[in-house]
Amino acid sequence: MTTFVAPDGTTLAYRTVGGGAPLLCLPGGPARDSAYLGDLGGLGAYRTLVIPDSRGTGRSAVPADVSSYRCDRLVGDVEALRRHLGLDRLDLLGHSAGANVAVQYATRHPGRVGRLALVTPSTRAVGLTATAALRAEVTRVRAGEPWYPEAIAALDSMVSGRATADAWQAIAPFFYGRWDSAAEAHQAAEPGQRNQEAARVFGADGAFDPPAARAALAAHRGPVLLLAGEVDLGAPPGLVAQLGALMPGADLVVQPGAGHYPWLDDADRFTATLTAFLEGASAPAA
Repeated sequence: MTTFVAPDGTTLAYRTVGGGAPLLCLPGGPARDSAYLGDLGGLGAYRTLVIPDSRGTGRSAVPADVSSYRCDRLVGDVEALRRHLGLDRLDLLGHSAGANVAVQYATRHPGRVGRLALVTPSTRAVGLTATAALRAEVTRVRAGEPWYPEAIAALDSMVSGRATADAWQAIAPFFYGRWDSAAEAHQAAEPGQRNQEAARVFGADGAFDPPAARAALAAHRGPVLLLAGEVDLGAPPGLVAQLGALMPGADLVVQPGAGHYPWLDDADRFTATLTAFLEGASAPAA
């Protein structure tokens, strides 16, 4: 791990993986230790992955001002890291909630963004939310799996406001393309990796300005990849397609059989899609 200092004096950490041109990878959660990203399915074989721990997570320090956990405030940390790395422009990858930070960075610093990859992205920054119909599209195809009855009952209880404390655990399989031992281990690590206070502040009042973000994305002319997981409950493909409609020229790829962490479901396909995009080639057909 290497450290740098944010504008407010908070010491932040990042790790590097692999070799080649740098790719800054923003973790999601929100406020989850970047360890969950691993090496993004071996993507470090093609690029140097620069993977920061958001403030208050992993090895990054807890800030004196907890309001700095807010999504829009995290943009300053990305810019400080760019300067620390001595890069004129960033190739940027945002996963899940990290996509909101990436979108707001592109809104505030459009000239600093090279290639932009948003992987199973949260869409809060642009004011889009998943409808029940969009979520049903990805849940009903899992009906034949042994965990489905418990998971769909828990999801229904959450929608109706009757959720128990175990509901989040019960719906976890909907976020993975395969609910196997690797997925179970990945999910079991999550509670210990998340800063719950930071997660609550991330989307606090003022964190998002959807009109500004939409205008910036409409004007954005750099290369953009949107990668959705075919069976992802967190970012259903239909929702990611709506995000793509805001971004002229964005490439939308839906990875077959993938959930919210597509590098776990098919690392080869994931890295092939990302490397083709980062090298300026056409994305492989889904």
